[in-house]
Amino acid sequence: MNKSIATLATAACAAFAASASALELTQEWDKTFPLSDKVEHAKATFKNRYGIELAADVYKPKGAEGPLAAVAVSGPFGAVKEQSSGLYAQHLAENGFLAIAFDPSYTGESGGEPRRVASPDLNTEDFLAAVDYLSVRGDVDPERIGILGICGFGGMAVNAAALDPRIKATVASTMYDMTKVTREGYFGSDDTTAKRMAARRAMAAQRTEDYRNGTYKRAGCLVDPLPDDAPRFVKDYHAYYKAPRGFHPRSGNSTDGWNAIGCQSFLNMPLLSYAHEIETPVLLVHGEKAHSRYFSEYAFQKMTGLSVKGSSAVSGNKELLIIPGASHVDLYDDVAGVIPHDRIAAFFRDNLK
Repeated sequence: MNKSIATLATAACAAFAASASALELTQEWDKTFPLSDKVEHAKATFKNRYGIELAADVYKPKGAEGPLAAVAVSGPFGAVKEQSSGLYAQHLAENGFLAIAFDPSYTGESGGEPRRVASPDLNTEDFLAAVDYLSVRGDVDPERIGILGICGFGGMAVNAAALDPRIKATVASTMYDMTKVTREGYFGSDDTTAKRMAARRAMAAQRTEDYRNGTYKRAGCLVDPLPDDAPRFVKDYHAYYKAPRGFHPRSGNSTDGWNAIGCQSFLNMPLLSYAHEIETPVLLVHGEKAHSRYFSEYAFQKMTGLSVKGSSAVSGNKELLIIPGASHVDLYDDVAGVIPHDRIAAFFRDNLK
C-alpha cells in the first residue's frame, strides 16, 4: 500500500470513528506523564463485538510512514489509559511502533453501563477489538500486531493471545491472573469452598440490594490515609494511585473503586486454561520484589510446563524476565527507572517483522 492510499485509509477510518462516536472524549492532554516530542498523539474510538464503544489514545512516531507494526496496550486493572498504559504506548511509539492505549469496557472514557464492571470474557474481547481496529488502519501492517497488558490486563492479554492468531507477540507486565486471585485469594489464602461460597453469597445479596435501590454500590478504593500496619503492596499502590505521580480522576483505583459486584464473574473462571496452546512469542515481565510475582511464574509454568521461582527463564519463544529489586508498581511508571522499555521494544521489533 503506497503512502497516499495509506494516508487516505487512515483518514477515512478516523473520520468514521469521529462521526460514529457517542463518547465525549477529553481533547486536552490530561495524562500522568508528559507528551514526548518524538510522537504524534490523537484520540480514537472503536467498538467491540458486544457493541461497547472503547476510547483510545493513538501514539505514532513523529513523521513516520506506514504501514507500521502496531501494539495495543491496556491496564492496570482499575486504571485508565492516562496512566500506565499510555506511558507504555508512548515509549513504544518512540521506538517506531504505532501504539494505542485503550480504556476497557465500562471504564474511563469508554462506554458501557453500569460503570466499572469487569469480566474475563469482555476484557479479553476488548483486546481482540483493539486488534480489529488496528488491522484496518491504513498506517498499520495487519500482519505485525502485538498486545501488551499491565497488571490484571496482563492475564487478559495472555488469554487473548491464546484465542487470536492475529496477535503475533504478547507482553504481560507485572501481571495478575484476576481469576486466580479472585477465586483463591493471595497466595491461596482463601482457596476453600467455604470461602468461595461466602463470597458468592455476599455478591448475590449485593445484587439484590443494588436492584432494589436502582444504584450500584462501589467497592471503595485504597484506604486513605494509610494505617501504619498496611501491607507493603498496599502502601505501594497508595504511593502511585493516591499521589500526584499516578492519580487520575477517572481511575477507580484513584477514587472510589470498582462496582461492588464488578468482579463476580471471575470467581468461577480459570483465565489461563489454554495458555499452553499459545504458539506466538510471549514475554512476561515482573519485579523481583513484587508481591504479585507468582502470577507471572504461574503463567510461565502454564505456557511451558516449567516451574521457575525468582529468576528469569526462557523456554522456546516464551520468556520470563525478572527485574532485580523491583516492586509491583515500579513497573507502572518511570519513577524507579526500571521498566525495561528498550527490552520490550526489542521483543516486539524481533517478533513483529
